[in-house]
Amino acid sequence: MKEKNKGGRPPKPAGEKLKERLTLKMATADYYALRGKARAAGLTWAEYARTALSRSVVRQRLTAEQTSLLRQIAGMANNLNQLARRANAAGYARAAAECAALAEKIDTLLDQITARK
Repeated sequence: MKEKNKGGRPPKPAGEKLKERLTLKMATADYYALRGKARAAGLTWAEYARTALSRSVVRQRLTAEQTSLLRQIAGMANNLNQLARRANAAGYARAAAECAALAEKIDTLLDQITARK
């Protein structure tokens, strides 16, 4: 015997059903800012939040090794500044070799940082 169609909306597939809940605490100002942005976008605040979460990009934190390499580069930048001062005071020919060697070290460290990402 054939079932009679009751009408109404057909059921959603299991993958499209919204059945998981996320509880979030926010400051009052942040809450009303979210609601205002959702209203401006013409969405419910839940739809707006889902869209924002699905489209957001979270960057991975730097590893301890990458942080250490960045500190070394910052120290070398300080050394380059000191070399520039010395070159202005004593002449450029003397500081050129030191500057070239330091630039080579910086290039090597930058290559190490970008290779580990």
